[in-house]
Amino acid sequence: MQFTILSSLLLTVGLSQAALNGPCSVGGTPGTCISTSTCSSGGGISHSGYCPNDPADVKCCTKTACGSGGNCRFTSQCASGNTASGLCPGPADFKCCLPATGGGCTPPPVNTATVNLIKEFEGFVPSPAPDPIGLPTVGYGHLCKQTNCAEVPYPFPLTTTTAAALLQTDLKTYTKCISDYIVDSVRLNDNQYGALSSWAFNVGCGNAKTSTLISRLNAGQNPNTVASEELPKWNKAGGSVLPGLTRRRAAEVTLFKTASTKIAHPAC
Repeated sequence: MQFTILSSLLLTVGLSQAALNGPCSVGGTPGTCISTSTCSSGGGISHSGYCPNDPADVKCCTKTACGSGGNCRFTSQCASGNTASGLCPGPADFKCCLPATGGGCTPPPVNTATVNLIKEFEGFVPSPAPDPIGLPTVGYGHLCKQTNCAEVPYPFPLTTTTAAALLQTDLKTYTKCISDYIVDSVRLNDNQYGALSSWAFNVGCGNAKTSTLISRLNAGQNPNTVASEELPKWNKAGGSVLPGLTRRRAAEVTLFKTASTKIAHPAC
């Protein structure tokens, strides 16, 4: 009996400190669970209620300004990949995430889950051919801009490798759209960012920019609610509902609502 009680006490102590130096989030702002004294000495702000398994003096510490245009977050959450040590309170991997080198914030590439989603629904087309509504495409959804897709820098028929490289190039246009159109106060993880990039890749930047989806996000509405309600509306092409688009929108909603601690927007 005494052994059971002692084991329970040890387990309780272990659980109470389980999140120390671990990640936390306050309204989408990344932080780390550390002592309030360590937080304040490092220029951070402590927030109660976000590290529930820790002692009373351990709270979620955030620091939204560091270096030149940076903010503190775990290195795994820094989309620019440009970090600086010694500017943030907490563990060694909680660093100042700075803008990408070369000036400005470059939108990060989409994650593997997004690439796989796009490949699945676009399908692989090795040589230029009409898509379901008659537009000439090649690879994984590349819309031809010149006759016979002459702008594509790879020989036809494409391989899956060259088609994947073409897709990565194409996606830069649409990740930039999403990054430009959504205000920085809206924080998106890599799955949310990827789902919206897939959607923009499919419907075009112009449609994305004027959409109710973007305006609702920028108005501060709950992102998961907005995605669930707005993405399914985009299931038509040429005025007709396409089952493939209905399935794609559902997959994008599922990806959007998949939890992740990696912040992709804003990029820095």
